[in-house]
Amino acid sequence: MTARTRVKVIPDYLIYEMDDGKPIYYRGYQDVLDGKKEVEEIMADGNIQAWLKGQIITLLNNILSDIYIATVGGQGLSLAKKSWRAADVAIFKTENFLFTNEYSKLPPEIVIEIDTKAHFEIAFTTTSYYNRKTQQLLDFGVQKVIWIFTGDEKIMVAEKGKDWITSDWNKTVEVMENITLNIQEMLDKAKK
Repeated sequence: MTARTRVKVIPDYLIYEMDDGKPIYYRGYQDVLDGKKEVEEIMADGNIQAWLKGQIITLLNNILSDIYIATVGGQGLSLAKKSWRAADVAIFKTENFLFTNEYSKLPPEIVIEIDTKAHFEIAFTTTSYYNRKTQQLLDFGVQKVIWIFTGDEKIMVAEKGKDWITSDWNKTVEVMENITLNIQEMLDKAKK
C-alpha cells in the first residue's frame, strides 16, 4: 500500500500578482490555508500604509489638472498575457484611463507603491521582487515608479532611462511637475 500525498490547491483569491504565469501570493497565504488567519487579515493595509495612500491621493486630487486621473487601492495593471501587477496609487493621463471593471491594459504615467503584500519564495528575494516589478512597470510604459518603504524609512524613484535613486524619506522627491512628496514632513505634520 502506497501513501498518497494530497497537494493543497491554493485558491485564486490568495494571488496578489501574476508574473509571466507564475502566481505571487499574498504574504501570509499559508496562515490562511492553515486556518490561522482570515483572508481579510492578509489583504488589509496596516495603519501607516492606509494613511499614506489617503494622504497621497488627497494631495494628488487637489493638485492634478483634469488631464490626469489618479487611482488608489490596488489598481490592476495588465502588463501582458498571464502577467499583471497591482499599483497602490496610479496616475493616468485621462486618455489612458477607461472606466471599466477590467485591469488597465494602458499604462499610467506614474505608479506609487507603499511596501508590498507579496510573499517571497526562496527563488524570489525581496530585492529581486522590487527590482523585477519596477522594471516590468517601466517596460509597460510607466514613466516613473516611486517606492515608499515604511520599515526602512526609505523612498526609491525609478525613471525610464535614468539611474534608480534610493534615499531617506526625509528627502523631497518630485512626483511630477509641481507635485512633490516628503514623507517625513507629512508624518511630522500629522503628529502635531
